[in-house]
Formats: sequence, C-alpha cells, structure tokens
Amino acid sequence: MSLAPSKKKPPPPPKEEKKEEKKEEAEAKPEEDHYCDMLCCKFKKPPLKEYMTYLKLPDSIDSYTDRRYVAWLMLVTVAYNWNCWFIPLRCVFPYQTPSNTIYWFIIDIICDICYLCDLLIFQPRVQFLRGGDIISDKVEMKKFYHSTVKFRLDLISVLPFDVLYFFFGFNPAFRVNKMLKHNTFFEFNDRLEAILDKAYIYRVIRTTGYLLFILHINACLYYWASDYEGLGSTRWVYDGQGNMYLRCYYWAVRTLITIGGLPEPQTLFEIVFQLLNFFLGVFVFSSLIGQMRDVIGAATAGQNYYRSCMDNTVSYMNTYSIPKLVQNRVRTWYEYTWDSQGMLDESELLEQMPTKMQLAIAIDVNFAIVNKVDLFKGCDTQMIYDMLLRLKSIVYLPGDFVCKKGEIGREMYIIKQGEVQVLGGPDGTKVLVTLRAGAVFGEISLLAAGGGNRRTANVVAHGFANLFILDKKTLNEILVHYPDSEKLLMKKAKYVLKTIFKSLSLIITRPSYLYPLVGPKLFLDINLNKVL
Repeated sequence: MSLAPSKKKPPPPPKEEKKEEKKEEAEAKPEEDHYCDMLCCKFKKPPLKEYMTYLKLPDSIDSYTDRRYVAWLMLVTVAYNWNCWFIPLRCVFPYQTPSNTIYWFIIDIICDICYLCDLLIFQPRVQFLRGGDIISDKVEMKKFYHSTVKFRLDLISVLPFDVLYFFFGFNPAFRVNKMLKHNTFFEFNDRLEAILDKAYIYRVIRTTGYLLFILHINACLYYWASDYEGLGSTRWVYDGQGNMYLRCYYWAVRTLITIGGLPEPQTLFEIVFQLLNFFLGVFVFSSLIGQMRDVIGAATAGQNYYRSCMDNTVSYMNTYSIPKLVQNRVRTWYEYTWDSQGMLDESELLEQMPTKMQLAIAIDVNFAIVNKVDLFKGCDTQMIYDMLLRLKSIVYLPGDFVCKKGEIGREMYIIKQGEVQVLGGPDGTKVLVTLRAGAVFGEISLLAAGGGNRRTANVVAHGFANLFILDKKTLNEILVHYPDSEKLLMKKAKYVLKTIFKSLSLIITRPSYLYPLVGPKLFLDINLNKVL
C-alpha cells in the first residue's frame, strides 16, 4: 500500500510540462499563421490586426505630419478635378448621351461620397491652433470647423442638386456647386509640397496643369460659341469635322498663345469673343510664365549661388595671377563640396533655424560620432550638446595636410567621411596608420597646458576627407558653464599625457640599434591619434 502513492505521484510533472508545451505551441501558432506558402515560396505577412490598427481613424488628425490625411486629401482632390474638368466638358460637348448616362452618374456618386466623408468624418477631426496651443478635443475641433468659410463651401458642394435630374433631365450644369471645394485642393498642394524631397518638380507639374485647364475651358467656350453661331455657319466657327474636342483645343492653344493664322471673325459676337480671348491670353500666359520662372528660379537658386561664388573666386585668382595648380585645387574643392553636400556651407542653412532645431539636427548627425570619444565619456550630456553646435565642417582635398609635425595643436578632429593618413619615419613619408570615418585625433591638444602641444607627425588626407573641427577656444567657452566636466577632462588629459610620456621615455632609453625595430611599434601602441 505504501508503494501505490509513490507510483501515482510522478505523473503530474509531465502534465505541467505538456501544459507548458501547449502554451508555447499556442503562442507560436499566431506567428506561424503569419507565413504564407505561394509558388513554393514562404513569406511572412503582417497580421490583420496591424493593418486594422494602422487604418483606424484617430480621434484627432495632425494635418502637418499624418501621411494618411495627405493620402485622403489626394483622393478628394481627384474627385474635385473630375468635376472641374468634366462638368464644363459635359455641359458643352455632346459626350453625355442617354446610352452612357448611367456611367457618368455612377462616377458622380462616387465623387459625392468622397465629398460627404470629408465633410462628416475627416475635417471635423483636424487639429487647429488657438493662442499657440494645439486643440485636439473632439467638440472644439468640430466647432472650429463649423465656424470656418471652408465648412460653408464644403456644405454647399455636397448639396444634392442632382435631384433636379428627375424634373429637368440629366443636365451636368446642376453639379456646378461641386467645383466650390477648392480649399481642399489647395490644402493638398501645401501638404504634399511639405513632404516631398523635390517639391519644385510638383510645382512645375501643377503650374502646367493650370495652363492645360485654362486651355480646356477655352476649348469648351469655343465649342459653345460655335454651337451658338451654328456649326460651320462661318469660317471662324468650328466646322463640325474631325474630333471635336481636339479641334477646339487646338484653336484654344493658338488663340491664347496668339500664334496667329486663324480665320478672321465675321460677326459682332465672334469679334467680341476673339478680343476677349486675346486679352485673356495676354494676362493668363504672362502670369503663368512668371510663376513658372519663379518656381524654376527657386529650384536652381542654390546652383546659381554656387556658380556665382566659383566664378568670382576664379576671377579673383586670375586677377592676382594665382598659379594654375592652386586654381585647379580650388575648383576641385568647389565641385566636390557642392556634389557631396549640395551647399557650400552647412552652417548658413542651420543658422536660419531656432537653436532647438539646430540641436536636434546636430544630435542626429554628430552625436553618435562624438559620443565615441573616450575623452568625453562621463561628461555632462548638455555640455556635449553645446559642443555639437560648435563643430565646424571642413573638406580636405587629396594630399592636403590636416596638421603638420611641429605646429601647435589647438584643434580636435573628427573624421566624418573619407580617410586620413599619419605619416612618419626618417623622411616623413611612411604611412604609420590610416584613420577612417568615425575616428578622432588631436583631442589632447584641446586641454594641454601652455596653449597647446606640438604635433608629433604629419596628417594628410588620403582622398577627399570631410572633417569636423573643435578648437580650444570654443571648448574653453563651453567648459566655463560646466566646471565638473572641466575637472573630469583635465584629469583624463593628465592621465593620458602621463602614459604618453612614459611610453616615449621607454623609446628614448632603448639602444639606438633597437629603436628602428621597437620604436614604431611602441609609438602605435600608445594610441597615435591621442598624441596628435
């Protein structure tokens, strides 16, 4: 009897193990469900919940940062353009017939649904500013939207004047109110330009679209005038031959651009119509061409500034008979700096921003590099932030000396891009070490007593090298506000310098016949970039 319980007791642990295994399998199943087999390929698909979470409409919409809102505005803009382009076309040209009216009607209904969703769902959720505060309360956002002129125009644009179809037939003129939703079109343009990398390309396309739309309206007016006078009744009106829209559009282009060669108007109506077209063409095309010039000028302003600076520098060098070798290096510097950075001086762009914005950009660009410097580890984070704002970027050409042996070192260098070589040896041409992107050298020069220590080797740019520089004066101005960090840096500097001098003393006490063998190795072992 005493053995029976002992035989029954062992089973429970395996049950617990089975339960744990079942739990693990249950937890693993959802992950396995995310994989699909298709054409002998196995790929992972995101779960449906992630899609639903992303597509879920937020309680409030930030119109400046929410890309989904921009996508929705694009959809409404497409519906708006449909109405703007096709309502005049259908009113004038006989393209809407009883046989295809149902198709026009279906697309109109889809556009109206977009308008209605924008009015009832999206616009009442858009955040707004009041006294500098971002208002995201549902009630307040709805009240604000209902108090704007945009709401009144949006409300008029969704009024169902289409019901008049049942009394007067399918006349597209009843949908003219749909063209009042122009505020959404301009809002979409502003939001899209804000997120595009090259917004000037879209501006050129948009300006071209304005031109094509004006020509489209003029073509519709010309067909209406021809129909009013009677198709083919005079030499000036459309004769009814060929593709009616293309023929009228061709006439509109030649008239507004005032190319000439058109038939002379005969009747008073035709003369007045033609005169109005000529006047419209003068004003419209002058304004559109001016706008196109401004867009292209703004897009190429940086390029023009670069060319102007380069031309002025070349002219200056020619005036003072600078050697051609130096002139070629100056030209190379201009071209490389422009191609790599897109500007000649990054600081000019950042100076236009508030200090907080400058700091945010500097942290993203440079913090990871500066944080690797052993000398600054443990220092106040705010001190490092202040230091990031003072870093200066400079480009060195292949063969340029970053620093020379024997000169007083007052700067620290951080390699942002490219490589530099440390030269030594009896003739000063032997490559002792190559420093690459992310490396730091010369930091001890910032804290050395007596104004700076002397460089112990030549440092030359191997190719094109982009370096950050922090000088001693700037660092001292920063450390005035951070005494604890200053003490820490001085302590580290003394320790490193003590190590360096101790290592150098070992080299000096070596027998002269052993120095060529032992000296260079010890020189590298004491961290050459700190000595520099």
